[in-house]
Amino acid sequence: MVLAKRAKFFDEEVYPEPEAELVGYAWLINEFHLRVPAPNSICAIVPAKNAKRSKGRWLIWGSRYQPKAHWFAQLTFALKYEGVDLAIMRSLFGVLVIEDITASIENEITGSYSRRIWFFYEWITAQDLPIKDITNGNYADALNEELQFGCAKTKVSRQRINNNLPGVNGFCPLIRKTEKLVQHIEENLDQKAAKNIGNVHSDLLARAAAFLLLSDSKASYTIEGEAPPHNRIERWGKIIGQAGMQPLTVEEIERLQEVVIPDRRFILPGIRCVGGFVGEHDRVTNVPIPEHISAKPEDLDELLAAYLSAYELMKSSGFHPVLAAAIIAFSFVIIHPLEDGNGRIHRYLIHHVLAESGFTPKGVIFPVSAVILEKIEEYKAVLEQFTQPRLQYVEWKPTEDNNVHVTNETADLYRYGDMTCQVEFLFECVKETVDTVLPEEVLYLERYDEIWNYVNNRFDMSQKSLSLLLNFLRRSNGQLSKRAKTKELSALTDVEVKEIESKYQEVFSLD
Repeated sequence: MVLAKRAKFFDEEVYPEPEAELVGYAWLINEFHLRVPAPNSICAIVPAKNAKRSKGRWLIWGSRYQPKAHWFAQLTFALKYEGVDLAIMRSLFGVLVIEDITASIENEITGSYSRRIWFFYEWITAQDLPIKDITNGNYADALNEELQFGCAKTKVSRQRINNNLPGVNGFCPLIRKTEKLVQHIEENLDQKAAKNIGNVHSDLLARAAAFLLLSDSKASYTIEGEAPPHNRIERWGKIIGQAGMQPLTVEEIERLQEVVIPDRRFILPGIRCVGGFVGEHDRVTNVPIPEHISAKPEDLDELLAAYLSAYELMKSSGFHPVLAAAIIAFSFVIIHPLEDGNGRIHRYLIHHVLAESGFTPKGVIFPVSAVILEKIEEYKAVLEQFTQPRLQYVEWKPTEDNNVHVTNETADLYRYGDMTCQVEFLFECVKETVDTVLPEEVLYLERYDEIWNYVNNRFDMSQKSLSLLLNFLRRSNGQLSKRAKTKELSALTDVEVKEIESKYQEVFSLD
């Protein structure tokens, strides 16, 4: 009797082939038992010499790509084919012996990958290795921009490296250069939006902008499962309309929370000084059941300082505004620095970055929350795509007040990560806004004005009655209800009703 081989797993993924071997970042995680989230894509070597294909999360390489079973060779493979993963490198550098790191780098001191590993060690750890500066040779990019999006380059003479990382060592999520993102960027959606509204009358544009602001504010509350009074929706809409006008600081974040949550009796306002999580409580014991655990309160000052420094770097170095908006907005809600209000401020930050960069046309705020509301399940999946893999690396215990108290070091889970999925989602929302939402709202107002003028010129009707008439028609797809004809608008004859309905359907191109 021949026993079947047991399936091998890595990060809950079965190996793509029985003879496959881990390589690159996966090999490093497995070999050194690193407590760090695995890459979104996992690399493996198979016996077929020239294989190069993908299967689910697996990137499969032939045996001719096989590096030596040594951390330096495996990290070189990872940098060459997988790109930069700062969290894995930081964890790896924490378990290696300094003498081994130094000797491995000096063995290939002029090689670009050796110099990049040297640079990353000193950049991540803020500690110098006992190696003399390189004095000649070409500069190599820290980030391979064929694989990932980088910022403007800053020369680092010590290793002769161009630092093009879109962040600082305390905060630097990265984005893979996917075909989808390249296509989105080439569409120049900001220019397209400006062109689309360039021919719109200023009065019409102002009305469209006012409606979209209110719509976005209401949607942002709806996403949180709230239905506040209209005055709170209007107040938050006004704040959204001012996005990009004030510098992003800790004080500004706290001011925004005051607007979002005016009743502060039931929360501790400002940056959290206690633990936090997103999830439920057990119905019987009331013990937390976290879906996501926030950054530790003692890490928040350092994390937010690095987060804001990274944003300033992105702004000053020409990083694409939608890429920056996704990193800044999604990282905020993942760090979760406030006791309450994180979700609405997270979506506000999208507006802030796009407006401050000039990506959003002047006088218009993209109604991103309204678009997100239409994609709510996808939005939740995008959030979970980043948070779920990290939950297993957070050790915690419940507190007396049924909160969570994190007992291990977790700051790196919020500093680094691959935000490609989040950026692709935001770009889709921006694209839908530019291609569909803005043009449709302008078109609706143009048609509304046309039917308004038609009825106003035909009948001596008050503005209140006329507005009521058009609302009834809009709600009933161009036909007045029996109630409207017999009560509020009973003064209209059957012939007049038919005439108005026919004109409304013609103007709004209704069948």
